[in-house]
Amino acid sequence: MHHRLSAENVTLRYETRMISRDLSLEVPDRSFTVIVGPNACGKSTLLRALSRLLTPESGRVLLDGKAIHTLPSREVARRLGLLPQSPVAPEGISVADLVARGRFPHQSFLRQWSQGDAAAVAAALRDTGTADLADRPLAELSGGQRQRVWIAMALAQETPILLLDEPTTFLDIVHQVDLLEMLARLNRAGRTVVAVLHELNLAFRYATHLIAMREGQIIATGAPDVIVTEDLIRQVFDLPALVMPDPLTARPMVIPCPRAGDQG
Repeated sequence: MHHRLSAENVTLRYETRMISRDLSLEVPDRSFTVIVGPNACGKSTLLRALSRLLTPESGRVLLDGKAIHTLPSREVARRLGLLPQSPVAPEGISVADLVARGRFPHQSFLRQWSQGDAAAVAAALRDTGTADLADRPLAELSGGQRQRVWIAMALAQETPILLLDEPTTFLDIVHQVDLLEMLARLNRAGRTVVAVLHELNLAFRYATHLIAMREGQIIATGAPDVIVTEDLIRQVFDLPALVMPDPLTARPMVIPCPRAGDQG
């Protein structure tokens, strides 16, 4: 089966530090794929490679069957949206102007700002609950508000594939759930979503496809209710835990147990 986004035998490193070697994966089309694993296991590095921010030392990332690094930047940006872990905004920019930058890949000398662009920005602001912040300078917002504005910019891009690196960072539990519900709606409407998440029970509740990593390698992939077991949690996180059905969704739910030596 052809997948729009995949990686073939990629080796990833930062200068002298090896992160992953000979990694291969396929992101199922129209899935809500979540990457989980302990800190510094290579989750964000993998997402950076999938988004073309990091060039593999060897192997290749494929977008629509072509090596992503051979495609023009604007063409990639029309197919794949990205929310990186620590985005940087121009000084003094307003919320509305930042979100509008999500429309740049769709514009050219012959196609200037349109009603469709304005509608996409308005929808992104509405869906992230940031419409009332549109005229505010980004720098004046709280961390959680800024995070939602960055997500709005990625949504305004209206790409069929959306990659998000720890999108729930800085968000309280209410906004975490609101965001994941919104991403789930986008997924059900046909968009492929790939996210790095730390909160396991939220990841298992919303993911349709899971990638579990440890020390730069993929330990397991598949539907959460198929692959999430107590053995997997112990293998990936070195954590004894009970796995039982979520009472609301019947998806796997993890209850951590004290590790040896933690009691008493």
